[in-house]
Amino acid sequence: MKQNHQAVACWGSLGVVLLACNTAPEVSTGRVSLAPPVANSNLGRDAAAVVSRPVGVPSLAPLVRKADPAVVFVQTQQAMPTASGRNVSVTWGSGFIFDPDGYVLTNHHVLSGAKHVQILLGDSRKLRGEVVGEDSLTDIAVVRLEEKNLPHLPLGESSTLEVGDWVVAIGNPFGLSHTVSAGIISAKGRTRNDVQGLDTAGYYSFLQTDASINRGNSGGPLIDLMGRVVGVNTAVKPHANNIGFAIPIDMVREILPALIENGAVERSAMGVHVASLRHDDVARLGLKSRRGVLVTRVRSGGPGARVGLLPDDVIVAFDGKPATSSEQLRWRVSISSQKAPVLVQVLRRTRALTLRVQLEPLRAPRAAQHSEVLPSE
Repeated sequence: MKQNHQAVACWGSLGVVLLACNTAPEVSTGRVSLAPPVANSNLGRDAAAVVSRPVGVPSLAPLVRKADPAVVFVQTQQAMPTASGRNVSVTWGSGFIFDPDGYVLTNHHVLSGAKHVQILLGDSRKLRGEVVGEDSLTDIAVVRLEEKNLPHLPLGESSTLEVGDWVVAIGNPFGLSHTVSAGIISAKGRTRNDVQGLDTAGYYSFLQTDASINRGNSGGPLIDLMGRVVGVNTAVKPHANNIGFAIPIDMVREILPALIENGAVERSAMGVHVASLRHDDVARLGLKSRRGVLVTRVRSGGPGARVGLLPDDVIVAFDGKPATSSEQLRWRVSISSQKAPVLVQVLRRTRALTLRVQLEPLRAPRAAQHSEVLPSE
C-alpha cells in the first residue's frame, strides 16, 4: 500500500491528523481521566549537583537550565456531545512565557477555541490563563496569567538564522514534561505546499529543523544558542525522521502588539492574485531576471484595479521592500496599514511604474483564495 508522506500540522479541524499536540477524551462517567503530567522538578534546580565535565567538552546544559523554567504546559478542556452523552476533550500542548508580566505564547490550535486554559509552570504551580489574542491564519495565540515576575524567554531574530545553525526545542511531547532536543535549522521559508493540512488562507514561512518535535511540542520554543526564541514549534512530517516545522519569531513579533491590544489582527488586502515568477514568464515578458512577483489576476473594483494594476505586471517592491516571493508579498500586504497609500513598484514588461495603492480590509479570510492576494497555480 502506498503511504501518504505529506506533512501535516496538529490542527483542530476534522479530517486532519493531530500530530504536534496531545489530545485525549475524558469521559464524563469518570471511568477515564487524565492526570496532569508531573513537572520535572530536578532539571536545573540544583546547579551544584551538576557533574563536572572535562574542560573544553561542549554542553547545552547551561542554556537549558536557564531557559527551561519559562516553558509551560498548556491544558484545555471542551465538552463535546456524543451519541452516548457528553465527553470532555482534554488537550495538552506547550507554550513559553515571553514577558515577566505573565504573557504566554502558544499555538492557536492548542487552545481548541477555549477562552480559559490551565497553565502548568515548571515549578508545578497550576495557574488559570486568559486567552487575550489569537490568530488562526498564523496559528499563534497569547495567554495572560495573573502572576507577575515570572521567568521568561527573550525573543530573538529568525531573519539572522542560517541553514546549519544549532537550535534547541523544549516542550512536553506525549506528556513527558520539559523534554529537550537539539538539532539544526535544516531549511527556511517552507510554505503550505510543504506542510499539508494547513488553512489555505493562512500565512506560512516555516523554519524546518531536525530537532525532535512530537505530539505535545506544539507551541513550545525553538531556541538559538544565545537562549533566544527564534521559532514556535508547530508541525511535523509524519513517517519521517525528525522533520519538524516552527513559525519564525519575526512573523510573531509583527502581530504580537495587535494580539495583545486588540485580541486579533486586522489585515489588509490589495485585491490581486499573485504567483512567483517562473523562467518561462521571464522569457515571455522580456524581463532581465526573475526578480519580483507576477500578477495573475486583478479583482474588479479592488485597490489594485483602481490604480491600474494589470495581469502580467510584475511587482518588484512593496512599501520600500523587495517582493521576493508570492508568500512574502501576501504577508507584507496583510500586515500593512490602511491609514495611508503604500508605494508599489511595478515592471510592465520593460517599463517601470510606481503606483500609490490605498489598501482595504481583507474580506472573508477563509475564502481568500477567491478574492485577495494569493498564489496562483
